[in-house]
Amino acid sequence: MPELPEVETIRRGLERHVLGRTIVGVKSYGERVVRRAPQGLEPLKNSRISAVVRRGKFLWFDLGDAALVAHLGMSGQFRLGGCVRHTRAVLTLDDGQRLIFADQRTFGYLAPDFWAPSAVPGGEGSQRCAIPSMVQHIARDLLDPALDRQRLSERTCRKKTPIKTALLDQTLVSGIGSIYADEALFAARIHPLRPANTLTGQSVFHLYTEASAVLEAALMVGGTSFDALYVGVDGETGYFEISLQAYGRSGRPCSRCGNTLETLRISGRSAVFCPFCQPL
Repeated sequence: MPELPEVETIRRGLERHVLGRTIVGVKSYGERVVRRAPQGLEPLKNSRISAVVRRGKFLWFDLGDAALVAHLGMSGQFRLGGCVRHTRAVLTLDDGQRLIFADQRTFGYLAPDFWAPSAVPGGEGSQRCAIPSMVQHIARDLLDPALDRQRLSERTCRKKTPIKTALLDQTLVSGIGSIYADEALFAARIHPLRPANTLTGQSVFHLYTEASAVLEAALMVGGTSFDALYVGVDGETGYFEISLQAYGRSGRPCSRCGNTLETLRISGRSAVFCPFCQPL
């Protein structure tokens, strides 16, 4: 599933190409992509895109009176023009560009939405400082300048769940998935099974500092692309895979101590860690 660096890379790509454009045509293929849009995508016609915004793994286009919310699911991607496999929806813009939403596994969706009644400051790229109603339950992410890191650390320390589970809780902090959770825990030398409420506030604050650094590093190279299910809007792949220290490296030597990395399961998700550098 695309995580924060991948989604932010897509947001920046979209911003370069569609900002200020008007949607003059819409077409969806199948019911899955519009399952959260009772009226389909027709209400979007003749709307001008004034901003492309992200909060965690959600994207939305600011259309003035409303928003077009996009969740990429496990394999959703936006592409510009051309012929793209697994096309689920196409937005035609006033300059002739075709913005394609493709999704092989069909967990993603597009949905027109309206601003929440009690709008709060938005995420990266926000111009309106408002949050669509279906996104309002999602917490700020680590790259949001308005995030209160101290309060986040205090809330995390009250969690009784394993720390990796807490990192994946999008109502606590958004945008972190399994890849960057493993990388952050490795960098902070914290075992993924360690109950969050057994960590000190200082340790959790340090963990989030390391997680931010990992996210920033991944963003610099376009995120992590393991296959064609994730590419940017122009078809570029991300290159952070070559920098991964934990995720996907089970059975290989730890880059710090040379011992073998191991895998365990936490709530149905895998976690790769070094049992020597990250003792329980």
